[in-house]
Amino acid sequence: MVELLTPEITIAGRRIGSGQPAYIIAEMSANHHGDYDEAVRLVKAAKEAGADAIKLQTYTADTLTIKSDLAHFRIQGNTLWDGRTLYDLYKEAYTPWEWQPRLKRVADQVGLHLFSSPFDTTAVDFLETMQVPVYKIASFEIVDIALLQRVAKTKKPVIVSTGMATLAEIEEAVSTLRHAGATQIALMKCTSAYPANPEDSHLNTMRHLAEAFEVPVGLSDHTMGPHVPIGAAALGMSLLEKHFVMDRKHPGPDSAFSMEPAEFKDMVQGVRTLEKARGSVHYGINAEEEKSRIFRRSLFVVEDIKAGDVFTAKNIRSIRPGYGLHTRFLPQVLGRHAATDLARGTPLAWSHMSGEKERTPTHA
Repeated sequence: MVELLTPEITIAGRRIGSGQPAYIIAEMSANHHGDYDEAVRLVKAAKEAGADAIKLQTYTADTLTIKSDLAHFRIQGNTLWDGRTLYDLYKEAYTPWEWQPRLKRVADQVGLHLFSSPFDTTAVDFLETMQVPVYKIASFEIVDIALLQRVAKTKKPVIVSTGMATLAEIEEAVSTLRHAGATQIALMKCTSAYPANPEDSHLNTMRHLAEAFEVPVGLSDHTMGPHVPIGAAALGMSLLEKHFVMDRKHPGPDSAFSMEPAEFKDMVQGVRTLEKARGSVHYGINAEEEKSRIFRRSLFVVEDIKAGDVFTAKNIRSIRPGYGLHTRFLPQVLGRHAATDLARGTPLAWSHMSGEKERTPTHA
């Protein structure tokens, strides 16, 4: 199977790309529920669950939208947030900016990368003071050209989610980033539904993105459970992002489609197992199979034979184990004569034969 990719990117010394373990990101989003201590618990739990990084979101309600009750600022369309205004939702969900440097110090202490999705250029300026190692562009911001240009100018790696984006929009975003100075870009297949249906994941798109843009490709997943991410691992994804919450029963904007720590840990283990199982193109025996090789079939004496007797399909058979002659030699053995007495259960060897094959008489 052709690898998904690609040139590598490097985040804080961690190589990401073809042949490397997937870089697994726990998305905190609004799952701190406005409680700094809960945010700290999420950072530490993400590390324990096997994440490589935890991601924040850096915005305020005012940097994302305006406060308005007009119809087009009110959410509708059968979402988890129908009826609410954008401003009120973002005011509840945002992560206070003063927390973010403190949370990065906690992450640094436990050995976890921390970075964020900026939602405007002021957020990028703020995150630069924190010295984040990478930037994430959210699916909804892939069309914000000014934001892409500002992120690219940091010269840091950029991960871009592609939910809702057409191929042309992705091409414009990648081109914008590259022309503005970004040299390390990764793309994430994403379905911007909360939660998303597995049948809408279209994981094979990852391969096309990798081939089209020659970058590492992964999955930003909003389905319930571990199955879609593990399937993506089987296809060779380079990155994975999943929303992370301490307790899904604790109500919040993102709780319903987020993974709890034990679930996240099981998913990580599943991904790592699939990565090992993918391996490389390999034929023949490996070290673990060596002890099983002897249980292949080979030619054995299955009835007592006297010296001079003819070997026949009745007294010579292909059976397990593999101590006798290879089964390919059966036609050459049948019709030959035994050179010595042979007991039932003897592995057949060339030294057991003498003379030429028995000839079938002809009639005039």
